[in-house]
Amino acid sequence: MGCLFCDIITGKTPSNKVFENDKVYAFRDISPQAPFHVLVVHKEHIKNIDELTPKNSYIINDIFLAIKKIAEQEKLDKGYRVIINNGSAAGQVIWHLHVHILSGKDDLGPMLVQ
Repeated sequence: MGCLFCDIITGKTPSNKVFENDKVYAFRDISPQAPFHVLVVHKEHIKNIDELTPKNSYIINDIFLAIKKIAEQEKLDKGYRVIINNGSAAGQVIWHLHVHILSGKDDLGPMLVQ
């Protein structure tokens, strides 16, 4: 079984692209949790944070630099939330490291719902 996000990156599965460069691809979430909800993925497949090493740490750097560009491009001037779900207990369901950007509200609510 393949990786959904790898299929999105290659165009095999359609997406609503927001940003792309040679290292990172960002697209709108199909089940948005805020008015602006984008997923940011590196084009190099890595399962999650647990697979980061000193040799591939550029992946997280590339993702966060892309997040900054997306925030500027989309004029997220009031702020935005960045979320990484790492592992099944944290809610990760696609096993390709990805970062959620949420914005578009004056108040995104608490970090965790009790």
